[in-house]
Amino acid sequence: MAIVPVRVLTDNRLNYGLDMADPGILSRPLSYTSKLEQRTATDISLVVIHCTELPDLAMAREYAEKIHYPESRTGNSGHFYIDRDGSIEQWVEPLGVAHHVADMNDHSIGIELVNRGRYPHWFNSNHQQAEENYPQQQINALLVLLEMLTDKYPALKTIAGHQDLDTRMIPAADKPELLVPRKIDPGPLFPWADVLAHVNLTRAGKPS
Repeated sequence: MAIVPVRVLTDNRLNYGLDMADPGILSRPLSYTSKLEQRTATDISLVVIHCTELPDLAMAREYAEKIHYPESRTGNSGHFYIDRDGSIEQWVEPLGVAHHVADMNDHSIGIELVNRGRYPHWFNSNHQQAEENYPQQQINALLVLLEMLTDKYPALKTIAGHQDLDTRMIPAADKPELLVPRKIDPGPLFPWADVLAHVNLTRAGKPS
């Protein structure tokens, strides 16, 4: 799949040479993006796959806009969000350091897939299995986005799931004597074999 140069469309979409049925990536910067730290293209070596663990993109936007770091007036978010229909939005420019994975933000890009995950009982001991599959349109869009990113950022060589990198356990909300994973995304229903077969990336932090 050939990647064409980026150009900005009149309605603020970024055209990365995606499938011609998809006119581009919608650029919708978060309100605090100008306050995020910046980096160079050669700093980007890792892409992290997340799922929103929320019912829809609108709720993900609400969460992303919340201020979690009073000193910098910034919040938690990925760089890109892919909805179930395969549409892609960019909320943080890749050279901005988004807060999406503990201790690895400075060299990584976060991609969030809209998926309910464990919503709304994320930390209940009896609700630790994600049940929503990832639609093919969503995975196809992810593959195109990954190809675009690896073409644009030559140092980008590794990929990981959020759960691969953040393996912390926390007390369950309903039974504090039990421990549950803090992060399970993108979870067991994510098609790792198919994705890795189509991208020139090595999975990092893969559980044994």
